[in-house]
Amino acid sequence: MTTQHHDDPHRLASAEIVVGTDGSEAADLAVRWAAETAAQRRRRLRIVHGLDLAAGSDYGMYDVIMPPVIDAIRREGADLMRTARRLAHQVDPGLIVETELSEADPAHLLIELSEAAHLVAIGTAGSGGYLSHLGSTLLAVASHGRGPIVVVRDTGTEQQTRRVGPVVLGADGGPVSAAAVGAAFAEASERRTRLVAVHAWSDLYYDRFAGLPYAVSDHDAETAGQAILAEQLTGWQEKYPDVQVIRKVYLSGPRQALREWSRSAQLLVVGSRGRGGFRGLLLGSTSNALVQTAHCPVMVVHPAAA
Repeated sequence: MTTQHHDDPHRLASAEIVVGTDGSEAADLAVRWAAETAAQRRRRLRIVHGLDLAAGSDYGMYDVIMPPVIDAIRREGADLMRTARRLAHQVDPGLIVETELSEADPAHLLIELSEAAHLVAIGTAGSGGYLSHLGSTLLAVASHGRGPIVVVRDTGTEQQTRRVGPVVLGADGGPVSAAAVGAAFAEASERRTRLVAVHAWSDLYYDRFAGLPYAVSDHDAETAGQAILAEQLTGWQEKYPDVQVIRKVYLSGPRQALREWSRSAQLLVVGSRGRGGFRGLLLGSTSNALVQTAHCPVMVVHPAAA
């Protein structure tokens, strides 16, 4: 049963699970993932599609040329909504599903809804390693949304939406990471699985330390990392006594460690920005890399005051 959290709008019982769709295979996967999550948590599912009609207003003769095109866009959008609703009800025929076809830009629509949503899900495809491989909508929502934003990635298995394995948390000890810690514990509790808390002492690649005269040893990194994890996890294990926590510390390479864990995880949880992240950054380098290359869905958590 959903627990009320009066100080967090994303945890209220009334908070919906929101998913954006554009009719692509990646979006269909996100709809199924969101429907499974909504059914398990007894929450309403809202499926949305932004038509972005204002984009055509910058071109000439809008009133003369655009109406037939706009009508076709609206019909196509309505078809997308009907298909997405069917997908959700294939997961659970009793699921409460609402659809929203908006004239707004899809990124702005999802960012606005993220203010009060339990979480916002959006799909992506491919395994590219460059920013250009991310759609502009996905990048905008993952960067500027509020609360938890889940980038639903294909697990590469027949099951696609993996529901076994641990929740894996990337904890760097920074203030933005603190919001991710709470979200990771809540997810592990909801999913009745263990939580793996991963910390890397440095963002550098391991081989950068080779040959340095004052290189940090694995023992030093382990000691410092365990202390950081202990501080960042303080209080949360008492709040979620049902969650078994496994702590993993690495000398360097957080992206590589978390990507490897994503092969068996059902969800990765990271903060929106890294250690002491600058507000001007869209995403921290680790979060950015993982939403493009992880082998499972990635939850990017934004702090309340971000």
